[in-house]
Amino acid sequence: VQLQASGGGLVRTGGSLRLSCVVSGGTLSSYGMGWFRQAPGKEREFVATINFTGGSTYYHDSVKGRFTISRDMTKNTVFLQMNNLQTEDTAVYYCAANSHGSLVITDEYYDYWGQGTLVTVSS
Repeated sequence: VQLQASGGGLVRTGGSLRLSCVVSGGTLSSYGMGWFRQAPGKEREFVATINFTGGSTYYHDSVKGRFTISRDMTKNTVFLQMNNLQTEDTAVYYCAANSHGSLVITDEYYDYWGQGTLVTVSS
């Protein structure tokens, strides 16, 4: 299974970006999916997760109401819509897949990882 993340870039405070994560070599409906991020000099942290059906989601408190995770089974793709971006959202964003199919906020329980996409928010 391979994950390819894309959609990062440079945006001003208050702007929006949509990240995509394409899953290949496997069926998206078999996996719970998550987004994590790692800011410079900091440890990787959980951002959002969605279960295998897409019917349940969970977010870190810092992004609730601003970020939305979703999945398109027809495209084998998971999205992270990020609105009202703030400078503290600057990080490399990673998508990940877990074979449990459930909502998982701990990175050690993910089986597959994408390569990361850089999001930079300037003031």
